[in-house]
Amino acid sequence: MKRSMTGRRAARAAAVLTAAMAMAVAAAPLSGTAQAHEAVSGSLAFSGEEGEFVSGGQSQELTAGSVEMFDVSGPTAQSAVGVTIVTPEGKRWSLHLQAPEGQKLTDGATYTGASRWPYAQPEDPQLEFGSDDRWCNTSTGSFTVSHISYGPYGYIRELDATFEQYCDGSTLPLRGEVHARTAEPPAELAIGLGPNPEGKVDTKTGQVTVGGTATCNKPTRISLSGLVAQTQKTGEAVGRYEGEAVDCTPGAPVPWNVTIPVTAMEPGLTFRPGTAMFRGFGAADDRDYPATVNAGDNTTQITLVKS
Repeated sequence: MKRSMTGRRAARAAAVLTAAMAMAVAAAPLSGTAQAHEAVSGSLAFSGEEGEFVSGGQSQELTAGSVEMFDVSGPTAQSAVGVTIVTPEGKRWSLHLQAPEGQKLTDGATYTGASRWPYAQPEDPQLEFGSDDRWCNTSTGSFTVSHISYGPYGYIRELDATFEQYCDGSTLPLRGEVHARTAEPPAELAIGLGPNPEGKVDTKTGQVTVGGTATCNKPTRISLSGLVAQTQKTGEAVGRYEGEAVDCTPGAPVPWNVTIPVTAMEPGLTFRPGTAMFRGFGAADDRDYPATVNAGDNTTQITLVKS
């Protein structure tokens, strides 16, 4: 019988954290952050001869849909793949395959002389397979990537691979194969900022208020920063803002406004009604990928009117 939903969530959270930590350690020289996604279909099968430590001399097959978790992860560099499976009993199995430093995992490639971190050299591929209570201290082996395909930022869409591992100097092999398919990758985040052509200036306090609209293709929180500059006969008035944000939802432009107090202005001149130059910037984290997206430099002339 399946465990309760709370138990499943706890097991999944713990396994995701462990997988992310393992990938981060194993892929320390690589660029980009490991990201995990659940397989919609797949299997991991392995077997070993009597006396082989990790398999216990048994054959086993774990399939997506019949386990608590079947996650596939990889860094943006497309150089490694990790598979983490949690059984209904809470046992966690982990597989890590990585190409030599500076290389990508590619279709049809066989990687020999594989070992595990921290013993693998930069020119060595890496192979690690085991469970919570059956894990090698050292190992050697090889693996073949029959097929692998990617989405944005190293999202692993499809994986087919075989592997062979020798644990702690043993001559007994563990042989396995993994097949996994994840869902179609989510769209990459896209954001935009459109400044209003008109701002307001409080001639008594010197505060300036500017605004505009934000657009996005999926929900996100956009961090805002920018400046307003106004050239006057005796110099230039400049005010800056940062630390502001707008919660954006797709469908229609979302309005935003920020007020620049006198304390955020460069000493000297204060703003007056009239034309000014506005520069606005926006940045948001993609909730589906390890990426921060920028809205670019929105520079335009606006008119400040008396509030």
